[in-house]
Amino acid sequence: MLNIDISGISNVVDPSKIDREGAIKALQTLKNRTGEGSDFTGWLDLPYSYDNEEYARVKETAAEIRENADVFIIIGIGGSYLGSRMAIELIRSIRFNETKKPLIYFAGNGISGDATAELLELIEGKSVYVNVISKSGTTLEPALAFRIFRDYINRHYSAEEAKKRIICTTDKARGVLKGIADAEGYRTFVIPDDVGGRYSVFTPVGLLPLAVSGIDIDEVMKSSKAAMDEMLKEDLDNKAVTYAAARRVLYDAGKTVEILSYPGERAHFFAEWWKQLYGESEGKGGKGIYPTSCQITADLHSLGQYIQQGLRILQETMLVFDCCSKTIKLPHLDSNDDGLAYTEKFTYSDILKGAFEGTKQAHISGGVPVITITTDKIDETVLGELVVFFETACGISGYMQGCNPFDQPGVEEYKKNMFAILGRDK
Repeated sequence: MLNIDISGISNVVDPSKIDREGAIKALQTLKNRTGEGSDFTGWLDLPYSYDNEEYARVKETAAEIRENADVFIIIGIGGSYLGSRMAIELIRSIRFNETKKPLIYFAGNGISGDATAELLELIEGKSVYVNVISKSGTTLEPALAFRIFRDYINRHYSAEEAKKRIICTTDKARGVLKGIADAEGYRTFVIPDDVGGRYSVFTPVGLLPLAVSGIDIDEVMKSSKAAMDEMLKEDLDNKAVTYAAARRVLYDAGKTVEILSYPGERAHFFAEWWKQLYGESEGKGGKGIYPTSCQITADLHSLGQYIQQGLRILQETMLVFDCCSKTIKLPHLDSNDDGLAYTEKFTYSDILKGAFEGTKQAHISGGVPVITITTDKIDETVLGELVVFFETACGISGYMQGCNPFDQPGVEEYKKNMFAILGRDK
C-alpha cells in the first residue's frame, strides 16, 4: 500500500493551501481526453483493456525464452528499456544475472563501442535471444545495436532459427523496424499508437522483459487496475492529486528542482525511469520542475552538502520502503571495539528507516520541503501501484502547468544535428 505525507512541505508553504481543486480539474482534462496530447493517453486504458491474445503470446514467448535462452538482450533507449530495467532491478535484484537464467542484458541505450564489444564477448557460445524495441526503428542508438546483434544471430544460427530468436516490439503497421520484421519473418509485438514510450511499461515493451525475468505480470496488471481505479477518482484525498498539487505549489514558491531520494541500489533505475517521465513531460516552454535523484545514504556523502546548504531551489520527494525483502540483523560481538553494540537490536531495515527520518528532519530544517511516499513492501503489487501513481500524477501536473505532457519536441534537436554531422541522407 502506497501512502503520501506532505506535512514536510510546511517549512515553505501551508499544506492545506495546495490547489487540490485545480489538480482535480487537470485530472478531469486527463480522464476526458480534452487536453493537448490526448491522443497519447491510451496508457489510462491498459489496466482494463489490453489485448488478451497478445498478452497470452507475451507469456508464451517469455516461457520459451526462459526455457531455451542463456542470454536475453533487450535493445532500446529511453522508455523502451527504462521501465523494464527499473522493474527487474526493483522487484528481482540488481544482481539478477549472478543468480538467475537467462542472463538479461540491455543494449542500444547509448553509443559505446566498448560496451557493445564487451557484450559480444560475454554472449559468445551461449544461446541468445534478442528483443529490439522501437516504434519507428530509426532511432540511432538502438538501430545501431540491432544491426550488430542481428548480424550476430544471423552468423550463429540458421535462417529458421534466427526467426525464433529475434523479436521486434514495434508499430503495428508501419516503420523501418516493422518492415524488417515482416520481410524476415520475425515475431512482433505491438507498441500501441496511443501510448508514448515513457508510459509504455505495461505494454509488451515492458511486459515481455518482466515476464522473462520471472516477475508475475498477472499480479502487476491486477495491481495496476486497482491503482488506476483509485488514481482516477475525483477526490480531494486522491494521492496522485495530492502529489501533483504539492509539487505545483512548491514550484510556484521557487522550488524548481525536485530530488527523488530513494533507498539503496535496487531503486536506482526506478529513479532513472521517474526522471524521464517527469523531465520529458514537463520540461517545455521555458518552464517545468527539473527532476534529479539522490540515493540514500550513498549520495548524502556527495550531494548531501548541497542539498543541506546550497541554493534554496530544491524540493524533495522521498521514496521510502518500509521493509527490505531480506532481513539482516546485526550480530552480537563479545567485544564492542567497533562501538556498534547499540545496533544489535536493529535490522538493516530499521537502520535505513532511521537514516531516512534523520535525513528528512535535516533537510526540512535546512529549508528543503519534503514529500514522503511510503510503501510497505517491494513486490509486483507495489510496482503496479507506483507506476500508475507516478504516471497519473505526471499527467495531472503537466496539465496544471499548461503544457502537453505527452510530447517531447525538444528531443529531436540533438538528433537533427547529429544526423547532419554524420551525413545521413534526408
